[in-house]
Amino acid sequence: MNITDVRVRLIAGEGKMKAVVSITIDGVFVVHGIKVIDGDKGLFIAMPSRKGTDGENRDIAHPINSETRRALQEQILEAYGRAVASAEDTREAF
Repeated sequence: MNITDVRVRLIAGEGKMKAVVSITIDGVFVVHGIKVIDGDKGLFIAMPSRKGTDGENRDIAHPINSETRRALQEQILEAYGRAVASAEDTREAF
């Protein structure tokens, strides 16, 4: 599996959610709604989820194993870092 595109939409404000991300896998499959969250132990990703009838949130799409989750998180957080740096550069230019 290769992540061929990562699109980051930064979220303004002081909340814990910092961005919403879409990834493209192998140029043919897209997953929207991955969240970048600033938690107590630093940044992490939350997979897209939906609230069930019992009130519990359940992932709609998610990696099957921890190795894949780590790879996804690493690539997404790298793209998030680039997006933040680019936004800061743009603000400094004005």
